[in-house]
Amino acid sequence: MLTILEKINNYGRMVKFSHSIFALPFAGLSATLALSVSNLSPREINLKLLFIAICMVSARSAAMGFNRYIDHDYDAKNPRTSMREIPAGVLSQKSVLFFIVMSSLVFVITSYFINLTCFVLSFPTLFIILFYSVSKRFTYLCHFLLGMAIGIAPAGAWIAILDSLNESTPIFWFLGLMFHISGFDILYSIQDMEIDRKLGINSIPAKFGLKKSFFISKILHILAFGTFISAGVYVQLGWYYYVFLGITGILYIIEHRLVSPDDLTKIPIAFFHINAFISVVLFVGIVIEKWNQILLKIGFYK
Repeated sequence: MLTILEKINNYGRMVKFSHSIFALPFAGLSATLALSVSNLSPREINLKLLFIAICMVSARSAAMGFNRYIDHDYDAKNPRTSMREIPAGVLSQKSVLFFIVMSSLVFVITSYFINLTCFVLSFPTLFIILFYSVSKRFTYLCHFLLGMAIGIAPAGAWIAILDSLNESTPIFWFLGLMFHISGFDILYSIQDMEIDRKLGINSIPAKFGLKKSFFISKILHILAFGTFISAGVYVQLGWYYYVFLGITGILYIIEHRLVSPDDLTKIPIAFFHINAFISVVLFVGIVIEKWNQILLKIGFYK
């Protein structure tokens, strides 16, 4: 019999819990900007941030669990994924389905306690983040749907804090994150290009090949960087932000130097490390930029 901790660990590995760092900092930077113009009390701020974190983790868990559940037959036929929890027999399909349902319920219920807007939008949001796993069965544009699904995070955090989308600020972060995620998902999918073709799974690498996929990924990351610049200009951020944005630009360059059509061995490094650093660096830049305003909001300055 597996202990409770072992079961939790198995589910954590299935959804790659540590990879929440890709989108969570974008939700955090959007929340930081929203908090800087909000009228919330320190207690309300703490509750909002807690609820945002719970929504982020539960929504991502539902999406990743659904991806593993619906793709388990494909995973079993792919040498790279054959040891994932369902094909390896570590978790049953029934238990994963229960996990998906419970994660979805936590997401929807938590959104209810944030505000009515978040609760109403939780249902289409849940549909979008689950739909990605289905989309690769019929369109090579699935990378953009994944980017869109994860790009919802900053918009959701903004609505959670201000209960409004009457500002264009979160739209910049949504677009930037969508380009960012789509670009590196294309790179990551290169690993499965041949098996995807064999199994009939759609992806840009499977359709266009290596060189065009690298080119498309570069264009998307250029668009992402340009959108992050535009976001800083629109919000009127100071030089702290642009210093950290410059670091992300260097990280993008390193990422595309690490991997090439002639050397795919460093794709996991580019995927798991550099992209995580990019999101964290941008978040830190925003926090430092708005540090005094946030401390004032949470009652640090009496």
